[in-house]
Amino acid sequence: MDPTPQATRERDPERPTGPAEPGTAPVTAPEPGTGAARAGRRGGGSGGPLGFIGDPTLDAQRRSDLRRMRLVATGLLVLAAIVYVLTRGHDDGFLGFVNAGAEASMVGACADWFAVTALFRHPLGLPIPHTALIPRKKEMIGKSLEEFVSENFMREDIIRERVLDAEPTRRAAEWALAPGHAKRLVDEVATVTVHALHRIPDDDVRAVIEQAVLPRLSQEPVSSLLGGLLDQVVRDEAHVGLVDLALDEVRVWLVDNEDLFESLITQRAPSWVPTAVNDLVARKIHVEALKWLADIRGDSRHDVRIALDKLLIDLADDLQHDPVTQAKAERLKERVLSHPQVADTAMSLWVSLRAVVVAALEDEAGPVRARAVKEVTALADRLLADADLRDRIDARICDATVYAIDRYGTELTRIISDTVDRWDGKETAERVELQVGRDLQFIRINGTLVGGLIGMLIHAVSVVLPT
Repeated sequence: MDPTPQATRERDPERPTGPAEPGTAPVTAPEPGTGAARAGRRGGGSGGPLGFIGDPTLDAQRRSDLRRMRLVATGLLVLAAIVYVLTRGHDDGFLGFVNAGAEASMVGACADWFAVTALFRHPLGLPIPHTALIPRKKEMIGKSLEEFVSENFMREDIIRERVLDAEPTRRAAEWALAPGHAKRLVDEVATVTVHALHRIPDDDVRAVIEQAVLPRLSQEPVSSLLGGLLDQVVRDEAHVGLVDLALDEVRVWLVDNEDLFESLITQRAPSWVPTAVNDLVARKIHVEALKWLADIRGDSRHDVRIALDKLLIDLADDLQHDPVTQAKAERLKERVLSHPQVADTAMSLWVSLRAVVVAALEDEAGPVRARAVKEVTALADRLLADADLRDRIDARICDATVYAIDRYGTELTRIISDTVDRWDGKETAERVELQVGRDLQFIRINGTLVGGLIGMLIHAVSVVLPT
């Protein structure tokens, strides 16, 4: 008789499990009835249409173990039946106990065989109520598993306890300090970042700029924001360096373009003034301009600097409180943002920035990666040395995990019931039996042995008690 289950033979006749994937060897149909054929019908080593994935070697071993344990359990039942037949009619003495034990063993073995079989299929193919539980109740089983995981694994107290016990910050720091790990981490992050930057289409960036960024900036009033920012910059003297840079650049230009500067001055002079006088005045103005710039550059309390600071503070105040200045600033913003060159300029900046970042990240021996490795190592050292910092980071990880579970936990656990719903009932029963069937055969064995002991005990009671 073909040992392949009837349901499997009917559902999947002798044919290959499916077409071979490109680049792989063709799949040939195994001989029917063999372990390889049944492994292919149950999902084998690749995901079938039901989504089952298994290791053919492990499945073959499980199938062999299941078959062996079935033979053991069935053999005990047959042995009990033989003993019962041979001792039938001997109600007294030792054989009476043996007969009673054999009879009870058969009852226990048959009852447990029925119970184990009823989980996966109809015993003897008879549609007895409340049998073939897994094929008929797989949706309920999937829902129960979903509820069990939600109630026992998705609770905040359990999540916090597990995360804190795992000490993720400490373990991550120890991993980063292992030889080569920090460089490996930086290399992986750099590779992923470069790949991600290359995968961003320029058309999409332009669309974001034109359809999202610029319209959003047009809708938002910026005068108050600019005024507050300018006021803070002046009060923090953050603009001093920029003013010094401007003064230095103007001085360099005057030194390098003395003839041009003097020419511009003489062109503005009256025509009746002698040329020698114009040249003398132009040279004098050039010298005085350089001296004036040097005075401003060297005196942090120069009148020009003070006047500039007052001008900037007044402008900042007007941007925050003067409606006229605010309206002018908004009109200027609208004119700037509506200019078609703005999007092109933004795209040019994006392309240049991406090129610089990619070039820096792709240089394995460059300063960016070297600096990143040093920073990762320094951070790991600090984390190992500072227990309070580790505790704070672990607490933030707990908060983030709990938030993610609260927000997406239902969708995660729903995967269980949704996946089980897509499974075929008979295929599910066969896969579950393959996984746990060997252990369930011990129920049959125990039922046979315990039933025999109880039968002898009952016989002993019946012998002791008066009729």
